[in-house]
Amino acid sequence: MSLLRAPRAVGLTLSLLLLLAAGPLRAGSSPSTFDTAARGLSYPVASREDRVEDHFGVKVADPYRWLENDLRTDPAVRDWVARENALTRRTIDALPGRDILRKRMQALFAHGRYTVPRKAGSLYFYGYNKGLQNQTPLYVREGLGGKERLLLDPNGWAEDGASALAEWQPSPDGRWLLYAVQEAGSDWRTLRVLDVATGKRLSDSIPWVKFSQLAWDGRGEGFFYSCFAAPADGQTYRSASENQQVRYHRLGTDPAQDQIVYATPARPTLSHSAQVTSDGQWLIVSSFQGIDSRRELHIAALDGGPPKLRTLIRGLDNDWRLIGSRGSLLYFITDNRAAHFRLVSLDARHPRRRPREVIPERSDTLAGASLVGNRLILAYLNDAQTVAEMVELDGRRVGDVPLPGMGTAAGFSGRDGDPETFFSFSGFTRPPGIYRFDTATRQIQPFALPDLPFDPDDYGVEQRSYPSKDGTLIPLTIIRKKTLADHAIAVPTILYGYGGFNITLTPGYSATRMAWLEQGGAYAIAALRGGGEYGKAWHDAGRLANKQNVFDDFIAAAEYLKANGFTPQDGLAIEGRSNGGLLVGAVVNQRPDLFAAALPAVGVMDMLRFNRFTAGRYWVDDYGSPDNEADFHLLYGYSPYHNIRGGRDYPAILVTTADTDDRVVPAHSFKYAAALQAADLGERPRLLRVESRAGHGAGKPIDKLIDEYADSYAFAARFTGLKISADPK
Repeated sequence: MSLLRAPRAVGLTLSLLLLLAAGPLRAGSSPSTFDTAARGLSYPVASREDRVEDHFGVKVADPYRWLENDLRTDPAVRDWVARENALTRRTIDALPGRDILRKRMQALFAHGRYTVPRKAGSLYFYGYNKGLQNQTPLYVREGLGGKERLLLDPNGWAEDGASALAEWQPSPDGRWLLYAVQEAGSDWRTLRVLDVATGKRLSDSIPWVKFSQLAWDGRGEGFFYSCFAAPADGQTYRSASENQQVRYHRLGTDPAQDQIVYATPARPTLSHSAQVTSDGQWLIVSSFQGIDSRRELHIAALDGGPPKLRTLIRGLDNDWRLIGSRGSLLYFITDNRAAHFRLVSLDARHPRRRPREVIPERSDTLAGASLVGNRLILAYLNDAQTVAEMVELDGRRVGDVPLPGMGTAAGFSGRDGDPETFFSFSGFTRPPGIYRFDTATRQIQPFALPDLPFDPDDYGVEQRSYPSKDGTLIPLTIIRKKTLADHAIAVPTILYGYGGFNITLTPGYSATRMAWLEQGGAYAIAALRGGGEYGKAWHDAGRLANKQNVFDDFIAAAEYLKANGFTPQDGLAIEGRSNGGLLVGAVVNQRPDLFAAALPAVGVMDMLRFNRFTAGRYWVDDYGSPDNEADFHLLYGYSPYHNIRGGRDYPAILVTTADTDDRVVPAHSFKYAAALQAADLGERPRLLRVESRAGHGAGKPIDKLIDEYADSYAFAARFTGLKISADPK
């Protein structure tokens, strides 16, 4: 699942990223309980305002502006959402395969899952979920073979399981644990501190933290974090994120007195993130304007006094990602003079010196790196899959990192002088396993492997490519049972895409997707332009004035799947989340004839007002600004909310969002769904599903996640013709 980016913080670790019923609705088909529930739906009435605004001489109607109000404070919005949810619940509950899917998804989640361990002193910290726990508890053990001890269990924090343990970081010696509490899926965090030995929480509590790194000072006496001012009453989940500050908190002191380390009140749209090198010697503050990875850097020696920041990189021109240090030498991945990235070193004591190249640019994209022990681990993307190798600090090649297969590796955090590191490895039909790697001996061994509730050998992963509208070849991954591929059987298919913000869709396991595959469906993933699969040029080809390329790529994928016999003509559903929800909304407006069902989730649907709420201002790097005339015309041309045209048969549409989504505020989905339901778009349903006490995706309890996907994939199955069975063959 891909999420629309928050401002991306630079990490010290390498993190590579990177569905039920009778046949499709046809004239003459025998009625089912669902058909009776869905036919002639009476949608909740959404009142229309006579609101028309002038945008650069263009008259733009916005009749559902009132649905931008927060349902917590506006009874009219709250009542409309309640009636929408009631209609959706009645309709989807009539699907005969919905409960079958839900039970199978529960079984597919019901195995132990670990997170990548982090080492601090002699202690190892890691998450472990027994299977169906709504939130993942945190454990600690003394030494690699020590007895594990439960340190934090967020499952008792809220009755509905919607309070989550978000970011966490042990102090360098492992004495303290700094952790963030996330409520109801919001991007807001409250920071707290735990005494690891006793398990008791300290009195320190810091609210209004958002989009923050957690960085201990080298002595474990305090930490750096990024925060915003408290929002005004009623604006907690809506106000724009501006004037971020980096602050330092010393343990045991009043947070109101925390030192402001860095702020730019004259440049309120800048965001700031703090890092401390693993040896505790240097503080680096990274500042950036939006989502596009262009940063300026400031540095300070951590010598016991107040940090005195100096400029290390001036101007928002290039990406700089710190991956480790050795003394005063700081190692960075950068796209400075390297569209596919290179690795360089900078001297902290001589910031005016030019970067020294350690690893030059290659044709594959350098997606991440870490300094572990006395060596560097490099990870490259080759057709969106991880290829890792190890080099000396001077760039001399040591050899490949022996990954368990083809897929996605993530983790590899490390410290100077300690050769031990851990990483996770997963694939489309392979749940993540955790491995330990020694950079000195080059030995790899399992740390924790999952029990597989299915046989991965039953499924095949096919790599294809197809021409888009302009002839550009677009990679396409198709996952299905091998028996279907062997006999070239066309089956109901879900097509997924994202196409934005330089995000790469790498191989990864999904229990909910596996439930669709087990029923005999296929799942296709298109590596659309706008993503990060092939470097800067690929990203640039799908953003700003080139955004239509993303929609053309997705439409061409649908046409390819049908023309080449992968899916029946009436058997294709499309799915996308966040920026991918925008994608689904836009292509449904442009080619409604191609799709039997559409699943736009937490999507950006009003392209003329996205920048007015929460994190929306960051996205102008990819979308452009509706306040700029040239950008306005482009945005207005594909905005899902503004381009719904009656008189055409649309696919069945299930719009999903959540009431506490403060990344892409739910108003986008509310207004879009109201406009869909008011238009003459044929007999197939257009429903809205609003989750309570949930946000954009992170921190969502497992039971809510399963319910959402059981609903969504049962809905897709009904209109694509996938027959759901309790015992699929």
